[in-house]
Amino acid sequence: MRYGVLGPLTAWNTDGRAVRVPEAKVRALLAILLAHGGGPVSADRLVEDLWADTPPATPLNTLQSKVSQLRRALGRDQVLHQPAGYRLVLDQVDAHQFQELVERARAADSPQVRAELLGEALALWRGPAYADFADAPFARAEIARLEELRLAAVEDRAEARLELGEHTAVAAELGDLVGRHPLRERLRMAQMRALYRSGRQTEALCSFHDLRCKLGDELGVAPGPEVTALHEAMLRQEPQLAAPVAPRTRSNLPTPLTPIIGRDAEIAEVRAPFAEQGARLVTLTGPGGVGKTRLALAAADGLRFPDGVWLVELAGLDRTASADDIADRIVVALGLCESAVGPDLHLADIAAGKDLLLVLDNCEHVLEQVAVLAERLLAGAPGARLLLTSREPLDVPGEIVRPVPPLELPDDAADLPAAARCSAVELFVQRAAAAVPGFALDAGNVQAVSAICRRLDGIPLALELVAPRLRMFGPERLAESLDDRFALPSGPGRGRPSRQQTLRAMIDWSWELLSADERIVLRRLAVHADGCTLEAAQAVSSDQDTPEPRVLDLLSRLVDRSLVVRDGDRFRLLESVSAYSAERLAEAGERDAVRDRFVRYYVELAERAALELRGREQQHHLARLDAETVNLRRALDLAIRHEDADAAMRLVNAMAWYWYLRGRHGEARRSLQAAITADGGSSALRAAARGWLAGVELRTSPSAAPLPDLAEVTDPVLRARLRWFIGTGLLDDVEQPGACGCWSRAWPTPARTGTAGPRPQRWSSGRPRTAAPTWSAPRRCSRSWATGGASCARRGRWPCWPSWTATGPGRRGCTAKGCASPRSWHCGRRSWKSCASWGRTRWPTAAPRRPGSASGELSRSPPSAPTTAARSRPGSTSTWTRRRWPRSSV
Repeated sequence: MRYGVLGPLTAWNTDGRAVRVPEAKVRALLAILLAHGGGPVSADRLVEDLWADTPPATPLNTLQSKVSQLRRALGRDQVLHQPAGYRLVLDQVDAHQFQELVERARAADSPQVRAELLGEALALWRGPAYADFADAPFARAEIARLEELRLAAVEDRAEARLELGEHTAVAAELGDLVGRHPLRERLRMAQMRALYRSGRQTEALCSFHDLRCKLGDELGVAPGPEVTALHEAMLRQEPQLAAPVAPRTRSNLPTPLTPIIGRDAEIAEVRAPFAEQGARLVTLTGPGGVGKTRLALAAADGLRFPDGVWLVELAGLDRTASADDIADRIVVALGLCESAVGPDLHLADIAAGKDLLLVLDNCEHVLEQVAVLAERLLAGAPGARLLLTSREPLDVPGEIVRPVPPLELPDDAADLPAAARCSAVELFVQRAAAAVPGFALDAGNVQAVSAICRRLDGIPLALELVAPRLRMFGPERLAESLDDRFALPSGPGRGRPSRQQTLRAMIDWSWELLSADERIVLRRLAVHADGCTLEAAQAVSSDQDTPEPRVLDLLSRLVDRSLVVRDGDRFRLLESVSAYSAERLAEAGERDAVRDRFVRYYVELAERAALELRGREQQHHLARLDAETVNLRRALDLAIRHEDADAAMRLVNAMAWYWYLRGRHGEARRSLQAAITADGGSSALRAAARGWLAGVELRTSPSAAPLPDLAEVTDPVLRARLRWFIGTGLLDDVEQPGACGCWSRAWPTPARTGTAGPRPQRWSSGRPRTAAPTWSAPRRCSRSWATGGASCARRGRWPCWPSWTATGPGRRGCTAKGCASPRSWHCGRRSWKSCASWGRTRWPTAAPRRPGSASGELSRSPPSAPTTAARSRPGSTSTWTRRRWPRSSV
């Protein structure tokens, strides 16, 4: 949340939309908490501030009601209750931001920087502080404090602007303010100086006379010594009062033809090291076309140095150029010649004693030479500062690196207002409107324009190159054509360097700067559809000539060169770079080999994860498979497309349990069917895939699910799991042939195997598994395992096992509270007091009959329970007992 108190009280959410806080007392409560700066406020103090001498009958209860209303408006986590009282969580408050900007301005040395920061701070004021509560006693002290800070900031800004020679504008702006605060001497002095330097000496002297009269009449005091000395200096017309001669700005920076969009925050970040931190070397890095040069020029244009700001373009230099060749370019940019400076004079000697900024553009192809020159220049010229643009940093001591990000992109579901606020969309629409008169963003094309911006990764140059193609295509057709973006018709590209006239040329420039090994790794990374981990990059990109340790070093260099983007623990390519690298991969004849390594790696990854999905590391491997979903789908598609049936079926068999746990039955069904239809492959793998498919189909469309033959599955554990998976799916339909057989055969017993059975295991969700009953499978409540157990696993519940209690004629339906299942058997909730949730089940010691049930009706309790329970069938003498949860499971 963001709060505004410099004007009417306002709250904004993270989307920038105003939050409505209803009712005057609730707004007053918010104002009180804000006035205390996020500190705790006791309940008694809040009652006193809210109601003063007329509290309600139950003040504490009424206060709690107001707090609840405030929490509903802002969010429960925004208003906290602590032993010391209530506290508001302050994420961002305009008053705090104002104070931070003022402090930064006062610490800056340059009057230009001070004036800009103070202007930014004063722009936060939307009116008087706490305008809604100007008369409230609790706000008076905070209002007075903020007003004093504002007036001091106005005075500081006026003095900074006077240093810059803006006396005429200052004199006009201070007239009304002096009228409202006639006794502030510092404000009066700024007005007097501005009037005097504007040639209005008489008005300046009259202003002092007005101040002296008001101080004498209202306070009985004389003006202070500083303003008196200023008045006397004006009477003597001392030279130091004359307006400073503004130095002529020396610069060769070009005037931009179009405004820069979406870079306000980045411009401030680039200027801050020079203006506030005393930095001498700042490097802007980023991929080609991201706008490094434009950002550097915009940031440099707002910086003032006595000896100027100078642009030096290095793109025209050959890669074999020396540091001396670069120095010659700088000398020429400074307007000097060899005859003026002497042939043996170095650049550091020329720049010694000068206070200037050099902007070296496009340094990536002569990076080593620029690093040598920078160290030499900065060591020999203390007043020199360097601003560089490059696709990788210099990596020298004292360097400050500022990565330049792409423009802001809209979300997939962004509406028209949200998309229009994104800088990438704003730039595209502006360039499109310039190329196609009348083009505008509207509800009909917002999705297509957003898709274009996302497909181009928000790269400004790519957006500018593609926008004019709207002369030929509509937005929807243009978005579709980006699948083959390098085949788009290109314009003449006039006004741009050749490396920036097309998308291909833009990436060609970066490709040519790479070594042979770097090109190998970059083109092999293109096989990953959604980025990859370091392990995946090493496995897929390595071969005999490029071992895995070497891939790590090359990948690091590609990140430095801004061709690979690091996002947490994953590495990805921008979409245009990925498409370009895929073309290069095909040209190198490596596509089949890299594809095989890609498929093999992700099949093995899925198989390793499948082994851990039933253990204590389940959550970690679920998250890993979530992150690799797109790559796993691509691996399956590649395996099926190239008729690698074994790899496809291994992959879907390994992923089946993951899909089941995540409830992705549709994806599981489609993937299993696609793998089974592939020609060839192992019969055992195919039988296992059919088993998983049958279990999935039983949970989505039971009537259409045939029961597979699992005899060809050679692994007994896998076969038992498949039978259990199919059997639990069949529990939805007892009449389905083979239901009981699949259920009971899924449990290896000593009678069938001659062994003690498998070792006991537990569900990863913490619930014990249930032993297989020896009687036919019961119906179950539709609320318990409606998704085959996946939903129960998320809630941490046991399955809601039913009792076998016949409902009698005309009573076919679940009687559990809130259960709409049309099943014929009671689900057991009413009989057994509650659903079988962990730690809350109370099983009866004998199975009760339904009231009014006829003699001989069947009644049986759940197959197992956490406590000892005797089970008996009416009309028989057989009784069996379970003392604990069975230990055998699959």
